[in-house]
Order: sequence, then C-alpha cells, then structure tokens
Amino acid sequence: MRDRTPLISLSRLAVFILSVLRLCCAGQIFGQEQADLRQMINRAKSDVFPALIFVKPIVEDYGSGEKKQQEVFGSGVVVSSDGYAVTNWHVVDKAVTINCVLHDKRQVEVELIGSDRDTDLALLKLPDPAPGQTYPCAGFADSSHVQEGDFVMALGSPFGFQRSISLGIVSNAQRYIGFESEHKYNTWIQTDAAINPGNSGGPLIDTEGRIVGVNTLGVSGSGLGFSIPASMVQTVMTQLKQDGQVVRAYTGLRLQALKDFHSNTFVDVALGVLITGVEENSPAAEAGIRAGDILQRIDGQVVEGTYAEMLPAIWCRLADLRIGTPVSLELQRGSETFQATITPEEKGQLEGDDLDCRRWNMTVKEINKYRTPRLYYLQKKGVYIQGVKRPGNAVSSGLNRRDIIVKIDGMPVETIDQVGKIYERIIADEQREKKVMFEVLRSGLRKWIVLDYRRDYDEE
Repeated sequence: MRDRTPLISLSRLAVFILSVLRLCCAGQIFGQEQADLRQMINRAKSDVFPALIFVKPIVEDYGSGEKKQQEVFGSGVVVSSDGYAVTNWHVVDKAVTINCVLHDKRQVEVELIGSDRDTDLALLKLPDPAPGQTYPCAGFADSSHVQEGDFVMALGSPFGFQRSISLGIVSNAQRYIGFESEHKYNTWIQTDAAINPGNSGGPLIDTEGRIVGVNTLGVSGSGLGFSIPASMVQTVMTQLKQDGQVVRAYTGLRLQALKDFHSNTFVDVALGVLITGVEENSPAAEAGIRAGDILQRIDGQVVEGTYAEMLPAIWCRLADLRIGTPVSLELQRGSETFQATITPEEKGQLEGDDLDCRRWNMTVKEINKYRTPRLYYLQKKGVYIQGVKRPGNAVSSGLNRRDIIVKIDGMPVETIDQVGKIYERIIADEQREKKVMFEVLRSGLRKWIVLDYRRDYDEE
C-alpha cells in the first residue's frame, strides 16, 4: 500500500529551527498562550476529528507497461451531514473501488461523484446514513480572510496512520505555484504545519475548527505544505455535485504576469497580462493572437495581471467563457491596440482509455490535445505507447514510450478499439509466427520495428 501525497525534497532542519525561534520570540508558547493553544487543539479534535476519513482506493496503473492494481491511501473530510466528502483528485485517480475508514472505525465503500484534475479535487459520497442519523461534518471558513501568521492545523492520515494533527502557521496566504504546472486556477495557502505522505485530501483548519483549505502538496524534509483554499474547494464541490465534472472553456493562450519575478521578466505597460504563447490550431491561434501580445480586456472587462498572484483570476475568467460563443478581446501589440474575436472550445477529456497489451508487454493510450500536446502536434488522432515493461517483448524489440503507432501488421490504427481488435486477432492466431510489424512515429521520424513476442515473460 502506498500514499499519494506529492513531495519535493528539501532540508527540514533549518525551517524547523526558524519556526521554533519565531514562536519563542513572539511569546506564543508560554503561559496563557500555551493554554490557548491546548484549547484550540482540543476544539479541533472534538469538532473536526469525527469528520476526518481515511481514504483507501484500489487503483489501476498502466505506466509500467502492464496493468497493475494496488491499494493507495490518503485523507478526506466529510462536509455535509448526509455524507458528502472532499479529497484530492490524485488520491482517487484511476480508482476501481474506494473504501473509507470513518471515525467510529467502520470501513465503508464510497461513491466517486466526480473529480477535477485541474484543481486536484474530488467529491465522494458515503452510504446514506441510517434513518434518524447523520454524519459528523466540518464547516468551511472564508478563506479570503486567511492571513500570514494565522495558526492552522493539518489533519489527516500520514503514512497510513489514522487521525493525526499537526500545528503550524500560515506562511503565505496567496502562494502562486502554477508557473510550470497545471495548478493555475487558484493561489495556495502555504503552511509549515506538517503535511506528510497520506495527508493529501485532509483539511487545513483554523483556530475555530473550520476548514480553510484542503491539504494537497507536501515539501519533503522542509516543513512546507500547500493547501487549496476553501473558496475554490466549495466552488468545485458545487459543480461536481451538480454535474459530476467541471467544464472549462479552452482558448489556447499561455499567460505570464507583467512583472514576473520568477523569470525576471518585466513588461512596462500599465494594464493587462502578457501572452507568452499560443497553442497551434487553438481558438486564439485562429483569431491571429501571437506570443508577445498584451491581453488588456475580455468582453470589455479590464484584465489585471501585474503580478503572478493575479493570474488565477484571469485563468478562471477564460475558463468560464461561454463555449461556442464568440467573445471580443482587446490586445496591445507594440504601440498599437487591436480587437480580436475568439470562439472558445470545450476543454476536452483529460484522460482517455488505457489498453494493456500484456503479451507484448506494453500499454497504449490515445493521443489527447490537452494531455499530450507534443504528440498531438505530430498526429492529431492516434494512439501512442504509454509504457513498456522491463524486461519485456516491446522494449527488447526496440519499441519505446511515447512512440506513436501508425500501423500494426499493416493495418492503420487511430483508436484504442482498433488496437485492441488487432491485438486480440493476432494473439488468438496460434498458427502465425509470433512476430508483428509496427510502423511508428518517433520524434517525427517514421520507423518500422518487428515486435518479437515469442517469450512469455508472465510465465517466466
């Protein structure tokens, strides 16, 4: 069994010492203040611990070149008396079944109502409570009031140990970490309350026992952790409960703050946000928008993107545009201002189906415009090798991860279903030589590779 809390490796000792010194200098751990802390922790234990759940999904994984099932673990919190609970998307991604351990030690199977990869959130539904009974639940705080220095507590199941609590402060109330990641629709609450493997999906609570965020990222060995603010959690939870998914508009724009200290890029304009890239064949590209343009207004409304912390609001505005309806953008290019009209598309499914070609010791997946843009650039519709087992027939024959499959045994393939039918036909044919010709695209170059599958690595 393994956890699903993302980790980054850093030294923890220096941060811990600084935290202790800060608390000591502030006089927060002595006398009456120490008693107040005990009361605060006791209140959290009595109010929120009963709403904490230990999440234990059985997930399927295809990345190693074969389908595997394993139990992982994380945390969650019940947020309604009828049994709705929130956790992280990465905790339940590719889950076949999801079990949860409740405060009274009961283990129950729960339903996945919906999940959202872009915000790393998921909504679960516990079995209906018995007649006349309700589930213990925790309430949300207004996360817009969170400030640096506020005391907070992280609750969860670190390393699979049920019901743990760690105390810390808010280090930064609006940390932006979306520079090179998908986490661009919200800023994050940064805390030094310990968030360890297994804490993912658990609540970050304030001194009143209210949820200010959902713990998601831990920085291994540093004492740094990041939580999704309660305001975003509530917004996504409402959409998942209503529709089972979060539908977002796609424009193809890539954005950067005008004053970006992360990359030392500074644009001397008073208004807007810098467009750093435009994806090919996107609505923005079709409208003639280019990298280097300054986006100043969306449908007549001013865009404020001076600093990185302002970017999530812009991303949300673009995501909320009406799909299929033209919208006017005002942009600046050099010293000239111009108008462009784009028609947003619906952001496509982030994950397609997986197929395990077990005898060939490889797994395949369909190319996706949003998840595999580089492969999509080479071939708009098709299938690629997701993983190869080592040792195995595919890798021994020279096939690699991310090879785009053009033909198998002389038959063109564009979908998972086509690959599956060809695979079943070939494996079922006991008379043929156990070799098959693959035509693939690798970094734009066409290659022909003979897959020899005479060895059965499963039997060996």
